Amino acid sequence: MQPASDAYGGLIPGFFRFGSMKDHFLGLSSGAMGAKTPVLGCECGEWGCWPLMARITTTADLVGWDTFEQPHRKTRDYAAFGPFHFDRHQYDDALRALSAVIDADGTRT
Repeated sequence: MQPASDAYGGLIPGFFRFGSMKDHFLGLSSGAMGAKTPVLGCECGEWGCWPLMARITTTADLVGWDTFEQPHRKTRDYAAFGPFHFDRHQYDDALRALSAVIDADGTRT
């Protein structure tokens, strides 16, 4: 599977109230999004337009992203994409840095 170039962009918290960045990127965001978490959004800035969704799992040592999907293309096969595993301490440090500049309401501090 080759995604079109520039199809994905970052998430823009100011466009959608994801809540705490820590909760979001630990897979604890609103259940309204289902069991998966948007980890990338559309290049237009609207995550719901063309999101890349992932299941986020955590242990004391690791954070995992797997079971990717693009919900508007249910037949697209992401089986060969990932899984990705991150050191939990480094991941938590990155989330603290992100949270330091993004409030829960999506505005920069």
